[in-house]
Amino acid sequence: MKIEAQITSSVMAAVKELYGQEVPEKMVALQKTRSDFEGNLTLVVFPFLKMSKKKPEDTAQEIGEYLQKNCTAIEKFNVVKGFLNLVIASTAWVQLLMDIDKNEKWGYQSAHEDSPLVMIEYSSPNTNKPLHLGHVRNNLLGWSLAQIMEANGNKVVKTNIVNDRGIHICKSMLAWQKWGNGETPASSGKKGDHLIGDYYVAFDKHYREEVKELKAKFIAEGLDEEKAEERAKNEAPLIVEAHDMLVRWEQNDPEVRALWKKMNDWVYAGFDETYKALGVSFDKIYYESDTYLEGKKKVEEGLEKGLFFRKEDNSVWADLTNEGLDQKLLLRSDGTSVYMTQDIGTAQMRFQDYPINKMIYVVGNEQNYHFQVLSILLDRLGFEWGKELVHFSYGMVELPNGKMKSREGTVVDADELIAAMIADARKTSDELGKFNDMTEEEKQEIARIVGLGALKYFILKVDARKNMLFNPEESIDFNGNTGPFIQYTHARIRSILRKSEGTRERENEGTRIESSSESQAESSNLASSLPRSLALNEKEIDLIQKLNEFGATVEQAGKDYSPSGIANYCYELTKQFNQFYHDYSILNADTEEQKSFRLVLARNVAKTIKNGMALLGIEVPERM
Repeated sequence: MKIEAQITSSVMAAVKELYGQEVPEKMVALQKTRSDFEGNLTLVVFPFLKMSKKKPEDTAQEIGEYLQKNCTAIEKFNVVKGFLNLVIASTAWVQLLMDIDKNEKWGYQSAHEDSPLVMIEYSSPNTNKPLHLGHVRNNLLGWSLAQIMEANGNKVVKTNIVNDRGIHICKSMLAWQKWGNGETPASSGKKGDHLIGDYYVAFDKHYREEVKELKAKFIAEGLDEEKAEERAKNEAPLIVEAHDMLVRWEQNDPEVRALWKKMNDWVYAGFDETYKALGVSFDKIYYESDTYLEGKKKVEEGLEKGLFFRKEDNSVWADLTNEGLDQKLLLRSDGTSVYMTQDIGTAQMRFQDYPINKMIYVVGNEQNYHFQVLSILLDRLGFEWGKELVHFSYGMVELPNGKMKSREGTVVDADELIAAMIADARKTSDELGKFNDMTEEEKQEIARIVGLGALKYFILKVDARKNMLFNPEESIDFNGNTGPFIQYTHARIRSILRKSEGTRERENEGTRIESSSESQAESSNLASSLPRSLALNEKEIDLIQKLNEFGATVEQAGKDYSPSGIANYCYELTKQFNQFYHDYSILNADTEEQKSFRLVLARNVAKTIKNGMALLGIEVPERM
């Protein structure tokens, strides 16, 4: 039984015996003792004062005396006003470490047959451009959230909705038709998503030129500047052609559809490479070219039921004024759909495919209003989870020189970023001498792990709701709150454990990112032989207490949808271990019992770091 559970049970028994009252478990509030007081856990006694009819200090004293007498986990206590500070016995800490050591997935909960099914949508790329830094944050948040929800005992379906239709897609298609000269990924040597992205930028360049010329013409004809620009944007030949192509696409024009399929296939092949490099994947991919038709059906169905209304120009709208919002367009006057229609259709298809209990959309905060409206519309249309859908809203990633603009070609490309991070990790590791006695293959693999770890951790440690400034140089630092700092500490512990068994690294044996299953068996043997009466120092107790917090941290991260909570825990645990390691020797401990205990402690710190970083999608190397 966990220490907190033992104490909670004993407090409930104390209140019943001392004051004749039964209290629910939730009334027993335990918290970590403040650093300026003696103790490990503190009981707040104020909830029991009506039962005791005594002063806070007297109530705390009575409960403390009962616990010291009847709860083996309590060594001693002290009272500060209405707070009962409890000092946990060393025997309880040793037993807790043994319990932690037995469970390789300590802190995780397992899903069962009746576990809720959570669907998480992330990525949502457009097929007119490659993935960029903003997509990287989206994918990393979505993947991490999926791992966290699974670790909290949920069944999880990871899903992606590909924006493969619409005016933006037609812009790239039209530009390729006009200026592509038959260029393909094979002939150009470019990834397909990059090639198509180039034509999206080309469209915008030519479109701007047309708008500029038309605007000048309209101003010369007497229009004011604002109206001239608006008219020029709507009447520029390129945008007119693009809109015509969109209508032809929706009418299943065979020529437009064939071009669309060919170019999208190029993009999907490019996306798959990027997803693989990032270490993310999906259980189910939906395409807007399929879902928009379902959306139009649901809108028409809602129209028949009086949930929506049609205007004189034939467009279909939802009136949300009763909810304090405005009217929302669902179908344009020409019958084409909008994003809201597509999201309704996607929800319909997903609900048919899976018994969803909770739906989480990982989408940037510029879409907050969109998801507020979507929730209302899905609820009106009868989706059980519509009203309770979760918009995991995150802030934008900004650069030192400002925001990214994909149509102008000023984005930070995801593929280039990944390659640069790996290269930087290799360069930094070489300079710090961390690659001694390694093969070239192992150096490359560890550079990949460290480079991606630096990228992922730097992004995920930030509260997702906040905008963030991405600084690649800062992320590769082997000191401070960074991925490499945590990865290096894990590798250091694994090295200590190997040395404890008398193992030595062999040269030229290739990449060695080994399993820790052997170490688990060795550590379990050590743990089973630990004396319960071993005297522990303050930093050893602090480390066990920190390990014990992992499960609660995972649970809270699931409630808050907060990968940053996991990242911060990993950093705090790593810091605590490094301080302990600085102050106390493990392999040269004063006694064999002490050495065995510290090896088990170190092994479980490494295990917890590995499990915590896995929730962020970050690998940890066995050596560095």
